[in-house]
Amino acid sequence: MATIGYARVSTDDQKLTAQLQQLQGAGVDRIFKEKVSGVKQDRPELAAMLEHLREGDTVIICKLDRIARSTKHLLEIVEALEARKVSFKVLNINLDTSTPTGKLMLSMLAAIGQFEREMMLERQREGIRIAKDEGRYKGRKATARALSDQVLELLAQGKTKQAVADELKIGIASVYRIAKAAKH
Repeated sequence: MATIGYARVSTDDQKLTAQLQQLQGAGVDRIFKEKVSGVKQDRPELAAMLEHLREGDTVIICKLDRIARSTKHLLEIVEALEARKVSFKVLNINLDTSTPTGKLMLSMLAAIGQFEREMMLERQREGIRIAKDEGRYKGRKATARALSDQVLELLAQGKTKQAVADELKIGIASVYRIAKAAKH
């Protein structure tokens, strides 16, 4: 059972020093550290840390925003940790998922994250409704199904499905789907 630290700063001119000191003060056995933006999905050290973890380990970070891009991303990481029976601690808010209180705090974070997402979707729907009412929203561009007649005509001319897809600038799967639907 090891304690594993993760430290991250966003830019090269930022320093990891404060995080490293806090993690060392917390007694971590190993620290994975990187200088990369939190919004980037490709974070090699985070991936390496997640790969390195074993059942019974504990991941320690200084602040929530050091490990995750969003509440949703945080919950995905913590869910993956829980599935592997790895505890998770955040030093600045004293969150520890190995305790009932830590699990409650995490559940509250999950609920807040879900609420934020639902509010964002509600605002999006409202914005679309207003734009439609004002005649500014035209909706989604026509999909490949709108080209069904052209697809069938080109296929009837003996063109290959790939040639039809290329000519109409649609996916090959759409051509197959349209051809299959026409047979029924």
